[in-house]
Amino acid sequence: MTTSTEQSLGAEATAPEIGMAPIRREHKTVASYLLMPVFLALVCLGLYLYVQSKELDTIEQRALNASRLGTAVWEHVQLTVVSTIFVILIAIPLGVFLTRPFTRRFRGVLLTVANIGQALPTIGVLALFAVGFLFIGFKAAIVGLVAYTVLPVLRNTMVGLQQVDENVLEAGRGMGISKMGVLTRIELPLAVPIILAGVRTALVINVGTAALATYINAGGLGDIIVAGLSTNRLTVQITGAGLTAVLALLVDYLAGIAEDVLRPKGL
Repeated sequence: MTTSTEQSLGAEATAPEIGMAPIRREHKTVASYLLMPVFLALVCLGLYLYVQSKELDTIEQRALNASRLGTAVWEHVQLTVVSTIFVILIAIPLGVFLTRPFTRRFRGVLLTVANIGQALPTIGVLALFAVGFLFIGFKAAIVGLVAYTVLPVLRNTMVGLQQVDENVLEAGRGMGISKMGVLTRIELPLAVPIILAGVRTALVINVGTAALATYINAGGLGDIIVAGLSTNRLTVQITGAGLTAVLALLVDYLAGIAEDVLRPKGL
């Protein structure tokens, strides 16, 4: 007759291992992908009907001219896309570099430098680079936007790489994969979801921050908002702010689709 201790040990030996449940991605339907575009189209339609219902004076007509609105939207898109591209080119390689063991000594210093842009007020960052580089306009705005949004992508890159299980990396090295191979074939693919989340955050931040680029003559939808504020025209203010919000939601929606497409299978 076995003792209770022996029975307990036998049960532990035969019991199956309980592992963590795999994270399953939600399979989005076509309807779920169409929901946001339909909503944004309705918002734009409502904004158009609101403007059409108002008797616009000459100042409002000039500010809300279709050509001017189109130019402002295009300039805003350029500011957002170009600055985010530079953020990706800077933050992801730097994040990979800072996760290597030999950078441990000066990692904190570089992260502090990268954090300066977020520590300062947004308009202060743009003005600082405009004055510091003695130029204004599109280039100064790009430099300021990159300095302001580089931290989220950098942090997410580092977190994504650091959360990779060390046992997986050791298995790769045991199979004879080189250090570069482990990085490109194991670490980066497993870190992609977190990195993409950081890029998505940077895109949305850039859309909102780019509205302030008007103060250094960089254009964008900020021109429309400031025109409404300076002339005390509420319709112009609502139009500029509404289009900025629509653009932010659209960029977030497109970034979400890119996140679904680029995410490695099984993650």
